[in-house]
Amino acid sequence: MKAANKVIVNTGISYGRMFLTMGITLYTTRLILNALGSTDYGIFNLVAGVIAMLSFLNNAMATSTQRFLSYYQGKKDVPMQRQVFNNSLILHLIIGVALVILLEVGGIYLFDQFLNIPSSRLDSARSIYHFMSGTVFFTVLTVPFTGSLVARENMLWVAVVNISETLLRLAIALYLINAAGDKLMLYGMLTALVSVISFMLYAIYCYQKYPECSVSRTSFHTDRNLLQQLTSFAGWNLFGSLCAVGRNQGLAVLLNLSFGAVINAAYGIAIQVSGQLAFFSSTLLRAINPQIMKSEGALDRSRMLRLSMIASKFSYFLLAFIAVPCIFEMHTILEFWLKNVPDHTVVFCQLTLIGSLTNQLTIGLQSGIQAVGKIKAYQAVVGTVILMNIPMAYLLFKLGYPPYFALVSFIGIEFIACCLRLYFLHKVGGLKISSFFNTVIINELIPTLTLILTCYLMVNHVEMDYRFIATIIVSTLIFIPSVYITGLSPEEKKMVKNLIFKLTSKLNPGKKIALDKI
Repeated sequence: MKAANKVIVNTGISYGRMFLTMGITLYTTRLILNALGSTDYGIFNLVAGVIAMLSFLNNAMATSTQRFLSYYQGKKDVPMQRQVFNNSLILHLIIGVALVILLEVGGIYLFDQFLNIPSSRLDSARSIYHFMSGTVFFTVLTVPFTGSLVARENMLWVAVVNISETLLRLAIALYLINAAGDKLMLYGMLTALVSVISFMLYAIYCYQKYPECSVSRTSFHTDRNLLQQLTSFAGWNLFGSLCAVGRNQGLAVLLNLSFGAVINAAYGIAIQVSGQLAFFSSTLLRAINPQIMKSEGALDRSRMLRLSMIASKFSYFLLAFIAVPCIFEMHTILEFWLKNVPDHTVVFCQLTLIGSLTNQLTIGLQSGIQAVGKIKAYQAVVGTVILMNIPMAYLLFKLGYPPYFALVSFIGIEFIACCLRLYFLHKVGGLKISSFFNTVIINELIPTLTLILTCYLMVNHVEMDYRFIATIIVSTLIFIPSVYITGLSPEEKKMVKNLIFKLTSKLNPGKKIALDKI
């Protein structure tokens, strides 16, 4: 199967998974919020909120294994692919153990000196924290297997496991409604068990399916040079990922200390809404990433840069078409979804989505930097900038600003990170800044303004039941032609026509513009 076909099929599989899991997850959140109550739900998001971020952490760390596997696939070097997997497995086993030790030692200080948790719920919060440590270990150990699946562009099994996880979480939520005993502790334990099941599904499949994932006395040995490369790459990726997780959890802690546990329910819902809607763009990025890496491995730098810019533009559009209407209709959507909406949830969700849209402007450039392999300075600088959100929010709270200003500063930090991505890919990959602005930013302006105007008119001039559904439909019908007419280059229009052709007919497959030619 050629590159274009794989991207099309994988994107279709990923979107099918996304729509199914997103709907179930949103319903599950409503059940969990009602079963636990705002206080316990806020405590869970405060203490074990990392669990909600682990899918992001998993994907970010998997980039290391996936990058090297895709790189050597581009070179058609099978023995090196086996070496990469085996050494990656050793490395992530070490990382997983180290993180568990770090979390357990740090937890002593957090609970004794730092967190503002009602004394009656302290024992349950400690138990959840221990469950979280185990979840972190199995999630990290899963990374080499998910990296292998993405490098192989096998999104089908990834979708199967993700759907299984979602259904298990729904079963947990339904069970909690009538469960006896401490529901918060039970929820933490069962959620941790899901991560163990996911690890087993990934590991068994990869060992049976892919020869590079085989483990034997002859194949399972360390290559000091390769292990050093993987350690450096994974280490800096882990640093960047932990900075993002640390920023989100740091803000949760600051909100807790300044405004109490109930505010964490609003923040947790905002993070979940942002994460679910981000699937609209991350599915495309995940499908196209292996091609970006393989292009660099095949020494085709110009194609790698073109795909990085295409990924940035299309990822932004795919998030914007649903995020912008949700921003305008957030109050109605949350009331329909949750019924009982915690204070500050509406503005938290709106600001978080704006921050996510800002992030998507250059998200493909991050893949380009990963493909080149020179990530040390990039991760160090961008990770540090992201963490600056915590002291900035602390200062704003000390000056008496309301809680949502933490997310106002979040948007500003994301904009700075976008500028840094552009700078670093220019330095390490030769990307022309003018080319990025002409190809991506300028072409995004008119479709974005058209979408905003459409949503504004719908919200302010249309009164009807379930208007948010009409707003999403009408804005989408206007946004898509706007993107095609003013947002795409002639070459990209040819690619879109090819994608539509592939999805609607398999007749006469010779008439296509292959992704390899773009």
